[in-house]
Amino acid sequence: MKVLKFGGTSVANAENIKLVLDIVINKAQDEKLVVVVSALSKVTDLLQLAASKAASNDESFKDIVTEIEKKHLEALKQLIPVSEQSGLLSHIKRIINHLETLLDGCFLLGELSARTLDTILSFGELLSSYIIAEALKQKLKNSSYKDSRELIKTNNHFGKAAVNFDLSNKLIADFFASNENQVVVMPGFIATSEDGIITTLGRGGSDYTAAIIAGALNATDLEIWTDVNGMFTANPKIVKQAQPIATISYQEAMELSHFGAKVLYPPTIQPVLRKNIPILIKNTFEPQAEGTLISNNVSKHINPVKGISHIDNITLITLEGSGMIGVAGSSKRLFEVLSHEGINVIFITQASSEHSICIGIQNSDAETAEAAINKAFQIEIAQNKIDPCIVEQGLCIIALVGENMKNHQGLSGRMFSTLGKNNVNIRAIAQGASERNISVVINERDVKKALNSLHENFFEENIKQLNLFVMGVGNVGEKFIEQIHQQKKFLKENLKINLRVIGISNSRKMYFDEDGMSLKEWQSLLEKGETANMEQFIAKVKELNLRNSIFVDITANAEVSKTYDQYLKQNVAVVTCNKIACSSAYDNYKNLKSLSRQFNAPFLFETNVGAGLPIIDTVKNLIASGDKVHKIQAVLSGSLNFIFNNFSETYSFHDVVKEAGVQGFTEPDPKIDLSGIDVARKILILIRESGYKMEIEEIQNESFLPAACMETTNNEAFFASLIEHSKHFESILAEAKQKDSRLKFVAQFEDGKASVGLQFIPKDHPFYNLEGKDNIVLFYTDRYVDQPLLIKGAGAGAAVTASGIFADVIRIGNI
Repeated sequence: MKVLKFGGTSVANAENIKLVLDIVINKAQDEKLVVVVSALSKVTDLLQLAASKAASNDESFKDIVTEIEKKHLEALKQLIPVSEQSGLLSHIKRIINHLETLLDGCFLLGELSARTLDTILSFGELLSSYIIAEALKQKLKNSSYKDSRELIKTNNHFGKAAVNFDLSNKLIADFFASNENQVVVMPGFIATSEDGIITTLGRGGSDYTAAIIAGALNATDLEIWTDVNGMFTANPKIVKQAQPIATISYQEAMELSHFGAKVLYPPTIQPVLRKNIPILIKNTFEPQAEGTLISNNVSKHINPVKGISHIDNITLITLEGSGMIGVAGSSKRLFEVLSHEGINVIFITQASSEHSICIGIQNSDAETAEAAINKAFQIEIAQNKIDPCIVEQGLCIIALVGENMKNHQGLSGRMFSTLGKNNVNIRAIAQGASERNISVVINERDVKKALNSLHENFFEENIKQLNLFVMGVGNVGEKFIEQIHQQKKFLKENLKINLRVIGISNSRKMYFDEDGMSLKEWQSLLEKGETANMEQFIAKVKELNLRNSIFVDITANAEVSKTYDQYLKQNVAVVTCNKIACSSAYDNYKNLKSLSRQFNAPFLFETNVGAGLPIIDTVKNLIASGDKVHKIQAVLSGSLNFIFNNFSETYSFHDVVKEAGVQGFTEPDPKIDLSGIDVARKILILIRESGYKMEIEEIQNESFLPAACMETTNNEAFFASLIEHSKHFESILAEAKQKDSRLKFVAQFEDGKASVGLQFIPKDHPFYNLEGKDNIVLFYTDRYVDQPLLIKGAGAGAAVTASGIFADVIRIGNI
């Protein structure tokens, strides 16, 4: 004989019930079945709400009763032929009338006892099981209905009654010994006390009912039919990559269900564990799916961790003080107090010094527990031997579960390291000697990040998901997204990095997609987004709180650069080509570096100097290896190099600057490039990365632009001024010809002094043959004395800069 249990979603409506009937009829061809059913989806919640409103003298409970009645009558009318509905409809209405009478009593008395609530809640299963049993009889004549209240006997602990197994097992065995029907339908969740009063087995108790029946009958299998494909490695609603678990031990299943795996009610396993009856969890809506088999015969698995689960709404209570050290019975007193108040302790940890005991309980019990504990220890508290208990709310428990964890070293380290890298603060830790479970208490706001980070580490073949928030999608930004789209598959297959663009913004619009937006249509999605707002963008990044988040700044906006600290403090990495932050006040630059280390959030800005060239990374490696930079000579502006390489007697200065803008080599405001401030920022960043303290004002900027050009207020006026002062630029070019030199805008640092300016470069100088938009940097160090370390290559252009930003993102993925 098999026992099948169908949950609330499986019997939510007539359409779903038809699927259940098909499953039952198909299985009944081979053997006898007991079918245990829950209340229709959400009905138990509605009954709870109706009872609460009635006891509060709120007449709207009648509307809820009407809704419950309508829900059941609609299901019955769709499942039963019209010719046979009359008597059944009358029966349903009699049950509803009884329910309404009970609620009227609560309304008149203005109270709701635990005993009355159990009776009210029982109506959900009574109604659903009656309708399903009658619908089954239409297709399978050899089927019947049995009220489980007649077979399962409990004590009078209303809300979660304890089963009298000796009596219940006898009643169940006796009934089925004489029952000849192929299928018997029974309501789950409900029972009666030994003196005949209706009790319930706790929310989720229909699973327990099925297990009690299965254990009493020595069933071959217990099948739990629900709306998912078995137990998952994590909650699939929170962790999209969660996978069904094919096989799992009873002990592992108990741990996972205790820690919030709602697919199985925790007490379910005990009755079948004694009899070694396997439990199979199946999906009503995908009956062909494999599901999860819970038994003692579990095949060895490479991964010692079977699942990751969590419990929400946890309060941590800490009792501490010197008066507990070496004093026998402190723990006993604490737990006795909680036991007398009927408070379940979910989590326990105690320091070996005995200075403190920490427990985790449900939020709903926090106020009662705090008052009771402080009262029990009031003498010690008055004598300052023990502190009043510390209560911390807004927490949750995360647990790694696996039977084979005890045979693998370093799992705790991996768990804590993963959480630490994502700035998830651990408030408390507990691990039993069996090593089947490692539990930690964390802030509730971090649960999604924690679960996804741990799942990625333990179950996803070391594929690391990076979640990008991109601000600025002009020429460079567009190329950057194009490169991500092009390389996404390669990165996942070869570097085990899964790149997702979650948020994107330009100066007008911003758009977010928590699951990662389609990069084929990002432009149209952005246009449909909300109005751009920098503060709201930051708030959204914080709200989503995703693991491995990276803010990518592809602007030249000073205001955007001022927000980096807000991202770093949230453990969000920052990748930027915007030079303003790193060339701002030295204290701000150092603060950003410090925040990066403090919150374990990378701050990368390779493209600040040399676009895609590995200049900053090279400096970092030199300094890290113990070398010291003494002198730097560099051509750091690809745009200026392009301009002066193409400026000639036949190609005016005005025209070549225009062309540089068209090709994307200059900033939107070309004065930033031509004034030398951009180069000054770049050499300043290199000086700082070399270990020197310097401010931008200390760099001598020898401008080649006439003052009138610099004083213009818009691009149109600026370009007009270039034409007006064309003779000035022609005279500079003529002087270069006369000296048989080429014009290069050079940045220099030596002996603590730095300058930028236009220089006449002779033929024998390394800078002379620098073509196009290339950059070149010479580093003179302790190790590179006679011949400098030279880095040369393309230093401007949208695609090159985008590739440098992309490389920084990949660096973070490889950390």
